[in-house]
Amino acid sequence: MQNKALIVGASGVVGSATANVLAEAGWDVTGLARKPGRQENVTPLSADLLDPASLGKALADVAPTHVFIASWLRQSSEAENIRVNAAMVRNLLDALRPAESVRHVALVTGLKHYLGPFEAYGKGKLPQTPFREEQDRLDIENFYYAQEDEVFSAASRDGFNWSVHRPHTIIGRAVGNAMNMGTTLAVYAAICRETGRPFRFPGVETQWNGLTDMTSANVLARHMLWASTTPDAANEAFNVVNGDIFRWSWMWQRIAASFGIEAVPFDGTVRPLEEQMADDAAIWRDIAARENLVEHDIDRLISPWHTDADLGRPIEVVTDMSKSRRLGFTVYQPTDDAFTGLFDELRRERLIP
Repeated sequence: MQNKALIVGASGVVGSATANVLAEAGWDVTGLARKPGRQENVTPLSADLLDPASLGKALADVAPTHVFIASWLRQSSEAENIRVNAAMVRNLLDALRPAESVRHVALVTGLKHYLGPFEAYGKGKLPQTPFREEQDRLDIENFYYAQEDEVFSAASRDGFNWSVHRPHTIIGRAVGNAMNMGTTLAVYAAICRETGRPFRFPGVETQWNGLTDMTSANVLARHMLWASTTPDAANEAFNVVNGDIFRWSWMWQRIAASFGIEAVPFDGTVRPLEEQMADDAAIWRDIAARENLVEHDIDRLISPWHTDADLGRPIEVVTDMSKSRRLGFTVYQPTDDAFTGLFDELRRERLIP
């Protein structure tokens, strides 16, 4: 029987990368999104996860063997994040239940499982690093926990296997994505080159000098393919990062070199990107018009609030991958290569100059 994938959030960083990996592996791939884009070898499906009636109608003729959930909606509070994002997962799995076709559900969450939600991000008692999957949930509301519980409940009811994937900050290509550090830094670097503005690190000293890691969208996609087809990986939660560690004091120079500019050493002053880029929309429109870029709206490309949150954490963030390695997942991606690969892709697609 051919594996049939339903990718939820197919237009995002994770979803589009997962669609590529599965299509290359010969899977029948359907990509669900509110506004699905065009992607080779992927059948687009438009649906609203918060509208059970229309969702059921959209999925009536879809009978996936594997479901990959890489979608969320940011809300004004964590209580609302829980209500909305848990409902999205619940509505999806309820709509798929009548077909009785699902064998595995993979859910993408992230390191806020250990660090806490944005309202309490890196505050209070800081967790022990490296993060390991056996660490207990924090005693705080977290929409990741609510999403997990919806998957666990449906799996118990309907008899499918599951996996939970916890990446660090993801490097990948998407337009209109709520959390996209790679493209945000690319646009920032391009504006610094255009204006002569110093390419300044926006975060804190702990991030500049401390150790950290990241996750390539392609590595995450291959991790989900592996977990969903490896019996020993069934019904487990996994961290997933590239496999290397680095310091931003080292990486910042490499990103600068990709744009032919100088990296300004961190001088102890925190300069958030939201402040640095607050008035850059007009500058970007001029660059995009002159260079014939395909996206003139800077807000479709950048998410400075998210980059500031990551680079403003008062803790080293290093993630243990031993659990996956012991079970046979060996994919590795140097993070500097992931950044430069993304920048090359953005240039080919005329998204950055």
